[in-house]
Amino acid sequence: MASSQCCDNPPALNPAGGSGKVVDSFGGLKAYIAGSEDSKAAVVLVADVFGFEAPNLRKIADKVALSGYFVVVPDFFHGDPYAPDNAGKPRPEWLKLHAPEKGFDDAKPVIAALKEKGASAIGAAGYCWGAKVVVDLGKAHEIQAAVLLHPSFITVEDIKEVKCPISVLGAEIDHRSPPELVKQFEQVLSANSGVAHFVKIFPGVSHGWSVRYSHDDAAAVKSAEEALGDMIDWFNKNLK
Repeated sequence: MASSQCCDNPPALNPAGGSGKVVDSFGGLKAYIAGSEDSKAAVVLVADVFGFEAPNLRKIADKVALSGYFVVVPDFFHGDPYAPDNAGKPRPEWLKLHAPEKGFDDAKPVIAALKEKGASAIGAAGYCWGAKVVVDLGKAHEIQAAVLLHPSFITVEDIKEVKCPISVLGAEIDHRSPPELVKQFEQVLSANSGVAHFVKIFPGVSHGWSVRYSHDDAAAVKSAEEALGDMIDWFNKNLK
């Protein structure tokens, strides 16, 4: 965790944001939900360390829902997202309480709840911290499509074990998953003919760009919208 990049540009959290709604329990977790609950295709969005109240993340959820998906954004941090200004809980200490492996365990009941509601095709997208949760779901046959955006904590060995179609959207300027590592992911996936894949490195952007962009930065917004379009295209190709 030598890089602070994963925590640059923290969002101003808004518990009432988005055009969907917050439910107290979805698969045991508080969650933001959007879209038709009758949809047979569902998407789980797994937040970065700033959690499910991030306004841009909820806007992404709303846009994915408009493409015909029931979208769930669980609160994997149980009301305790990372707060950079909390000196009493620095990032290493926070991560001990909120390891991605725990997120994976918490995600499985969410997937089960979606199946109980009638979802027959489930995808998941993860940002930074959340990408590790999603790759673990993809390794465990829990989902039918995965998207990793500026991932953290992921190794080549993780990618080798993925069982579902996977898209990796990386940043040119990223200490957590530099382009060299993302290219290694692509080489591993290309060697595995049984797993469909799409890998792209976005030029001129930094780790976190797809969800922690400033609305005043036209170029950042354009890159984030491109990443969102790629994500929705991947789900449309593999879940419908």
